[in-house]
Amino acid sequence: MSGTSFSAEDFAGAFQRFLDWVPTVATGEGGFASRLGEHFGADPSTFPVTALEVAEHDRPNLQVALESYLGQPGCSAELVGLAASSPHIEPSLSQMVARGRPLGFGPGPVGRKVVELDEGRPLACVTMGLFLVSDRERPLAVLVTHQRYPLQTPLVEVMAPEPDPGEAFIAELRGLMVQHNVYRGKVISLSAVPGPMGMRTEVSFHRRRERVARDRIVLADGLLERVERSTIEFDRHADALRAAGRHLRRGLLLHGPPGTGKTLTATYLADALEDRTVMVLTGPALGLIRATCTMARELQPSMVVLEDIDLVAQERTTMGSATTSLLFELLNEIDGMAEDANVIFVMTTNRADLLEPALAARPGRVDQAVEFPLPAAPARERLIGLFCEGLEVELPQLGRLVEQTEGASPAFLRELVRKAALYAVAAGQETVREAHFAEALGELEEGGRLTRSILGAGGDQPPVSPAATGFPPPPGGK
Repeated sequence: MSGTSFSAEDFAGAFQRFLDWVPTVATGEGGFASRLGEHFGADPSTFPVTALEVAEHDRPNLQVALESYLGQPGCSAELVGLAASSPHIEPSLSQMVARGRPLGFGPGPVGRKVVELDEGRPLACVTMGLFLVSDRERPLAVLVTHQRYPLQTPLVEVMAPEPDPGEAFIAELRGLMVQHNVYRGKVISLSAVPGPMGMRTEVSFHRRRERVARDRIVLADGLLERVERSTIEFDRHADALRAAGRHLRRGLLLHGPPGTGKTLTATYLADALEDRTVMVLTGPALGLIRATCTMARELQPSMVVLEDIDLVAQERTTMGSATTSLLFELLNEIDGMAEDANVIFVMTTNRADLLEPALAARPGRVDQAVEFPLPAAPARERLIGLFCEGLEVELPQLGRLVEQTEGASPAFLRELVRKAALYAVAAGQETVREAHFAEALGELEEGGRLTRSILGAGGDQPPVSPAATGFPPPPGGK
């Protein structure tokens, strides 16, 4: 209240009254202590407790690991719920068997959280519950709760009469989490999400598309084959290469102007390497390099796609301290991964000239750099044909349009076709004609260097006016 002082002694007194207020629904002489005593057939007050902290994104892996463990022959469990009288109380096995001390929690409902997996599959995960486990005549007590600080992350405690059974349980549980990992073989991305207690890592699933047809990837002659030799071919012959003592960890750098097919090629690889776990990092998620590489090791064979790697891997003298630390983290993670780790790093950049030499010029980090140039005339003609599929098009002077799009990227050509189709629809015409392409090209060129840069066209190419295309003006100005 205004004008009222509140001393440390006042706070201590208020806090003590709060503790006195906490309901003593269970004490060491009864409640959970008695239940645990009956389960173990002995006084559990001095039994050791082993704990395992789990990241929030591993909550579903913890659940499937518990289900796998409890589903083994000779293993059974009774699940008991518990509830705390205050959100500030964190139940623990040590509190449950402490004598003569109020706990502030007692029997209650089993807490569960539904987590959405790939393709929307729901998985109900226990968030607050006590498993009284009978494992081949070896009793265990397993408490699933959460660690409140610094984040509300899952926490598993196991109690056993001796340390060895509890430690063995934790080791087996960790192994089952890796073995039955829900992210294995999926395409996922990591993101940092703000929460009430700080940032936490969130994993999102991405549906694997129908495989990108190889003949629909239009690149310079031999370029796709070079990419495949460093990825698909290595994957196909992984066992023979390992037997011959060859390292499997690969680093592939795809560089070139925007819109030239780098991301599409990475998508093609993700679809073609369908048995690999694919992790995609882009934008702010590039700060989660360590977590991603940890998952890549656990889920190998895997592939890590780092888009726009120049955001964290610029030459050191051009960067700020935060970006430099991310670069060092990336280099350390790559170097720290065993050479026989079956992990492929695919990095993309529009500015290879900015990359740190320690990343780009050292074998073992980047084993193959592949340049994606702007498409030559034959490739531009193929691309225009591909982008026109599904449209009714009359383009007898295709060769002239190909000439006028010198220096254009595939992204520029895709937008050109889209705008031409829009002009045709706006004019009430079902057929996309040369005049519509002329007007679309003129509009794109009106944006000048910026538009060309955004769409990946060569910024030094001179603007092309609609009249310069040689196409007649559209009927009615459309």
